[in-house]
Amino acid sequence: MAGPASIARTFQHVKLLANRSVLENIALGAHLAGRAGLLRAMLRLDRAEEARLLADARAQAARVGLGRVLDMPAGDLPLGQQRVVEIARALCLRPRLLLLDEPAAGLRLAEKQLLAILLRQLRIEGIGVLLVEHDMDFVMQLADRVVVMDFGQKIAEGPPAQVQSDPAVQEAYLGGLA
Repeated sequence: MAGPASIARTFQHVKLLANRSVLENIALGAHLAGRAGLLRAMLRLDRAEEARLLADARAQAARVGLGRVLDMPAGDLPLGQQRVVEIARALCLRPRLLLLDEPAAGLRLAEKQLLAILLRQLRIEGIGVLLVEHDMDFVMQLADRVVVMDFGQKIAEGPPAQVQSDPAVQEAYLGGLA
């Protein structure tokens, strides 16, 4: 099981088993944290462990608002909910830090707003959230601290308002001041 300094992550491109249920996709994360391991779980050699892991997957699904879609094929969900499935799967590892690579990419405004609510709630629960994200509006509404990179070089770091007004950031991302 993951320890107190654990880290979990999601990827920029959704990585789900599209034809499997939401619950089964989330349970993959629980299996990584389990004692039996994926092979023993696939062979159903420890039914008590399997029941515990599925209960944990259900709990994480409820935590992130997916309780009503557990039996749906994950690939049938809108992109925003697919990203939340990945977050639920990562939460099964009990991370202290959640790394999210482009979580808002391709999402509609309403999906981004729901994702922001979820990420704020996770922060309230004590989980650190590190975003790699190009959607600056999304980042600025969530972040306590922002680091801006340009071609692999850090050009600014600090609170969102300070970073937004930094001339180097404006030059790099807005083409200079008008």
